[in-house]
Amino acid sequence: MHQSQHAAVRRQQRNIAQMVIDLLMEFGATEPAGHGTTKFFFDKQARKRLAAYAGPLSQVLREHLNVYAVVTADNKIVTVGHRQKRIRRH
Repeated sequence: MHQSQHAAVRRQQRNIAQMVIDLLMEFGATEPAGHGTTKFFFDKQARKRLAAYAGPLSQVLREHLNVYAVVTADNKIVTVGHRQKRIRRH
C-alpha cells in the first residue's frame, strides 16, 4: 500500500514501525473517517485475528498495536498516529 509523504513523515515522527502498519492493513478493523476515507485500527477482534496469525510473536507486538491509519478510497495512506482514546462505533 502506498503512503503519502505526510504519512511517511508522521510515521517516522511518531515512531511507528512499517511492519505494524502492514499488520494493521491486513488484520485491522475499519470505520468510515469522513470525506471518503477509512480509519484502520486494532479492536478486540482484530487483535485476536493477529494473535492467531502471529502466535507467540503477538505478545511482543501487543504494546505497539494502539495505532490507527487513515486511508483514501484509492488505498493510499494519508496519515498514521497513536490512539489516545477508545474508538466508539455507533
